Amino acid sequence: MDIGVLLPTATAQWGPADDPRELVGFGRHAERLGFSSLFVNDSLISPRIEALTMLAALAPATESVALGTAALMPFLRRPVQVAQALASVDLLSGGRLVVAVGAGFPGRFGRPFYTLSEVPWERRFVRLDETVALWRALWGGAESFHGEILRFDGVPPMTKPYRAGGPPVWLGGATPAALARTGRMYDGWLPYPPEPADYASGLRGVRAAAVDAGRAVEDVAPGLFVSVRIDDDVESGRRALDEYARAVYGMRVGELERIQAVVTGSVGQVRERLDRYVAAGARHIVVRLAALDLPSQREQLERAAELIPALRATAERAAVPESSLS
Repeated sequence: MDIGVLLPTATAQWGPADDPRELVGFGRHAERLGFSSLFVNDSLISPRIEALTMLAALAPATESVALGTAALMPFLRRPVQVAQALASVDLLSGGRLVVAVGAGFPGRFGRPFYTLSEVPWERRFVRLDETVALWRALWGGAESFHGEILRFDGVPPMTKPYRAGGPPVWLGGATPAALARTGRMYDGWLPYPPEPADYASGLRGVRAAAVDAGRAVEDVAPGLFVSVRIDDDVESGRRALDEYARAVYGMRVGELERIQAVVTGSVGQVRERLDRYVAAGARHIVVRLAALDLPSQREQLERAAELIPALRATAERAAVPESSLS
């Protein structure tokens, strides 16, 4: 059972007096508290520290935590260039990189980014899957790649990742097509379904697709991305979440929780809710802390650390066999 935290790299999560250089210390503190991974997100919605730059800064400053993206949007970058960058971060971290990827969403969460990147919106999922296949080919020493969209010849030797074959690549998304693609070709699944029942049914779909593709269900790590606010009770937590959702997404918390996993309340209430996701099969939880300045983020981090032993105990009690499709 791994519990990680998303670093507050967006300026909307900083107060006027906050120094973004404190993010490296924030990551070190999370590692000392017992979190097993540090994740960063990737977006053009608001100004933020670029994802791979942040991970490169964390690599020499941390010792054992996994370093991940939640989620990287490859279409924002040239595919060969990002293969080199990811290999470099994996090398600098001693093989601790995890790359969760996504293709973006309609509306302001996706299509405008494609325009800025000079990449067509159409066939974006084929482009994403081909980009990942290209990375893996280049990490394995290939000098050419011929896909439906991406075609390269004469690629010069590239930096080799720390691990043979490169870092694991996970997929975010919970549509039927995303579940099938995850099971068929990705190393992990990182969705944020609003209800644990949705998570359970989605994981069954991923595992069924893995079996159909001749893979073992253990080949796909079951992750979960969830926004968390620990407060005195659910009511006060929702008020803080509403302020957070308005500042970061420009929407009310009621709208956010219809599309994403959002949990609030006391430590006990948050644990009870997350226990349901663990019972549904989640084994790699990435927690996004709902706070709007770095001191508050640090306070939420320390409170969230109280969840770690309890969630691990729940995973041990659940003992869901990875080979089960039920």
